[in-house]
Amino acid sequence: MPPLRGAGVHPEAEFPRYAGAYCLEACLGSGGMGVVHLARSASGMQLAVKVVHAPYAADPDFRARFRQEVAAARRVSGAFTAPVVDADPEADRPWMATLYIPGPTLSEQVKRNGPMAPAELRRLTAGLAEALRDIHRAGVIHRDLKPSNVLLTDGGPKVIDFGISRPYDSDLRTETGKLIGSPPYMAPEQFQRPREVGPPADVFALGSVIVHAATGRGPFDSDSPYIVAYQVVHDQPDLGGVPEELAPLVGRCLAKDPADRPTPDEVMAALEPPSYEADAFIPAQRRRASVAAAVPAAPDRDGAEEDTHVRAARPVRRGRPSRARPVLAGALLLLVAGAGAGAYAVWGGGEVPGRTGPERAGGGDRAAAAFTPWRTELRRTGSATPVCASAGSGAALYCSVAGTGTARIDPADGRVLWSAGSSSAGAIAAPIVSGGVVLSTGPDGKLHALDPVKGTAVRDTASPGGVFPAGDTLLAVADGGTVTALDGTSGAERWERPLAGHTRPDFALYDGASGLAYAFEHASSGASTLVTAVDALSGQASWQRRLDGVLTPVGTAGSGDLVLTAMNGDSDTSGLVRYAPGTGAAVRVALPFAMDGPQVVMAGDAAYLLARGGSLLAVDTAAGDTAEAELWRLETGVGRASAPVLGEGGRLYFSAADGRLLAVDTARGALVGQTRARLSGGKLTYASDLPAPVTAGRTVVGTAPDGSVFAVDGLAPGGW
Repeated sequence: MPPLRGAGVHPEAEFPRYAGAYCLEACLGSGGMGVVHLARSASGMQLAVKVVHAPYAADPDFRARFRQEVAAARRVSGAFTAPVVDADPEADRPWMATLYIPGPTLSEQVKRNGPMAPAELRRLTAGLAEALRDIHRAGVIHRDLKPSNVLLTDGGPKVIDFGISRPYDSDLRTETGKLIGSPPYMAPEQFQRPREVGPPADVFALGSVIVHAATGRGPFDSDSPYIVAYQVVHDQPDLGGVPEELAPLVGRCLAKDPADRPTPDEVMAALEPPSYEADAFIPAQRRRASVAAAVPAAPDRDGAEEDTHVRAARPVRRGRPSRARPVLAGALLLLVAGAGAGAYAVWGGGEVPGRTGPERAGGGDRAAAAFTPWRTELRRTGSATPVCASAGSGAALYCSVAGTGTARIDPADGRVLWSAGSSSAGAIAAPIVSGGVVLSTGPDGKLHALDPVKGTAVRDTASPGGVFPAGDTLLAVADGGTVTALDGTSGAERWERPLAGHTRPDFALYDGASGLAYAFEHASSGASTLVTAVDALSGQASWQRRLDGVLTPVGTAGSGDLVLTAMNGDSDTSGLVRYAPGTGAAVRVALPFAMDGPQVVMAGDAAYLLARGGSLLAVDTAAGDTAEAELWRLETGVGRASAPVLGEGGRLYFSAADGRLLAVDTARGALVGQTRARLSGGKLTYASDLPAPVTAGRTVVGTAPDGSVFAVDGLAPGGW
């Protein structure tokens, strides 16, 4: 919260004397949502206490937003924000207390002293980029970064005011037709598709803030907020007055397409090697990660010549010039005052949907010349995204979507070989390829077995619940904990028995090498987890162990050890546990930061954890709980990410909510390619889960919100 220079008696009649146990000494300032007071703790520590205006305190929707503000501010409290000391969002007058930080806002500084010098701008850019990196790592999008929300202190900039920020996993959505923010610092997607805004929107705001700091104005300037909003969506930014050495980087931050903007890590990497001033600006304890980013990238962007243990690698995006997507003419609709900021609605177009059929092959080397990308659009009901699976050999691809049902697609050219069944509504699970048949779940809850060559129905199987595929065996857990195993080919029952010690187990992992399926069950107290390794064919328990903590099996290491994620009290993943059945040893590896719902894929001893918000972390599970366990980390800039999959050449693939398919080189921890966004009618759709891509040899298949299934060459991600 900014240390506003207010004083005296506040005009509000119900001006409170206390917020919780804190005596409010002076009014620092007032905004649309509440009043900021100077207060002191019992030890004399100065605090800035935000107390909500009385009318808003009676509004349930506003209380929900304030609870979200408190939660967001608590999640990101750190070196670049004002730490939350205490809060009570349920009080008659909700309030939040943060550490009082003396210093002017960037807005005040520029107004008093004029534009910043180049060295100061570099310090500001580096500090704000690192602040955004930490904010995004905590799973939060700020959505209102602007000069008045940046405090300038001796230790660097502090980002404040999370009043309209949103955690990636939040269910609190912007009202239809309205969005909240400050138009000169809002990204185009905040006007066009406000319900799905990701971390790149904060990077756009960073670019606008740097232009203001360099020139005293914004990159899109007008007295009318309507005109500013139109310019943000359609016009190129005015970078006149921005130092020549910073202008290209700022221009990339202000790209219309979120995919063309650098991540905060890339912004910091572009400023390196840092000047003395920039290095002094970053707290010493954080410089280790910045120094690692100075390691030069390998000449071949698809190679793996760098040290695979470079920590905190910050790759620089190369070979993708900024481009503006075609945008349909927009018409501004509405200006609504609220929450201390304007609420604006814009009719705006999205990207032109891609054509069906073979797509132009991008760059790539001569080895990739024989590959032809393709795109196939499936008939669908509503705005569902197709989900796909492949046979083990990769010779066949099966996809399901509401409307088409299940279809077989030739992975070589995208031809639909057959389709079977149809569903008029609702989500459809990915097909299951088991025992030489293709299984799809119908609206009746039954498993429909289809001939993989003809697509004709083979049989229907009444399932006692959702099935878990374990090779050619399907495992289902009924109420009471009884597990039934079905033969994937015939549908006949193989075995049925309760798992000893379990009352309601879940299966989370199948290891094809050993034939073991791993069941787990958390204790009601949250103190331990019972894990059982079951032979999928016979139903015999290979081993069982109760491990401390809330754990979930996610993979097996090269030696056959089981790897599990460990959850903390805030329901974030804070570590990994590697359990060796032969010795009974359980080694815990603490993560360098807590991650929000990461999905994990294993490659030997290396675990790759991809959080919902796009934070990607590589951990050596064989290193134990040491500093050397972290191999590298990468902020991908994706607002919502699918589960990752591994492909040829040590590359990791995952999808974004806007239909992009991204590739990461696991040897270097570098983003090496991404496709364009593929939206449904130019708008993002929301689903609780994003379909993961599918790999079949060199072919990588993705699905998108526009209803398409598309294939790209995994050998040449730089040309996607």
